[in-house]
Amino acid sequence: MKRLAPALAALLLAAQPLAAQTPSADSLTNPVVMVIVLGAMALAPFVMIMLTSFVKIAVVLSILRNALGTQQVPPSQVITGLAFVLTLFVMSPVAERMYDAAGGVPETREIFSQASVRNVYEAVKRGREPLREFLLKHAHDKDRILFLELAARLDGAAPGREDFRVLIPAFVTSELKEAFQIGFLLFIPFIVVDMVVANVLLAMGMQMLSPVIISLPFKLLLFVIVDGWYLVVRGLVLSYAG
Repeated sequence: MKRLAPALAALLLAAQPLAAQTPSADSLTNPVVMVIVLGAMALAPFVMIMLTSFVKIAVVLSILRNALGTQQVPPSQVITGLAFVLTLFVMSPVAERMYDAAGGVPETREIFSQASVRNVYEAVKRGREPLREFLLKHAHDKDRILFLELAARLDGAAPGREDFRVLIPAFVTSELKEAFQIGFLLFIPFIVVDMVVANVLLAMGMQMLSPVIISLPFKLLLFVIVDGWYLVVRGLVLSYAG
């Protein structure tokens, strides 16, 4: 948990522009500032989901369940849990690099001192650089150019190519694009099974029998024979390797 603290702080700061000045201890004790900080912490799960591999993994697993046609099997809780576990596995090296770049975390009784607040702020700025590298690596150039152009039209001045304002939406868009591409490839073999079963039933004159009911066991058998979970999990994790 100690290593997750600077990583979480870097994720939160990456989702918003940097303050013009380093925060002071007096500003942190202001009730209004504390409410804003607590509100930002409430958004931490959302930020961690959108700035990690969770989006692509969860979408691919959901599409896989639809391709199998098993309705609610595995349950949504299992799909979300597996996506979360795989996300922790994929993001743990990034979190380690963020922790190493940020340095030590001050003790709780010292964290509101003027020097400590400044040190924490600087540590978070250093700690978010590995996250920037991760987003930059997995955000497609086409998507980054798109958001650069959109930011230029909105503000009249384009931000930097490696600015978090550009990297975050480009990364999420790229992850969704890759997830749907993988989902399309997963659908193909199961569609073939559905078509074969439907044609066989039609040739036998069993138009009243639902092809979905008959094809489901064959799709499950095919998925088990090829060790589908192994292939899907391996492919998802290796898509972030290198």
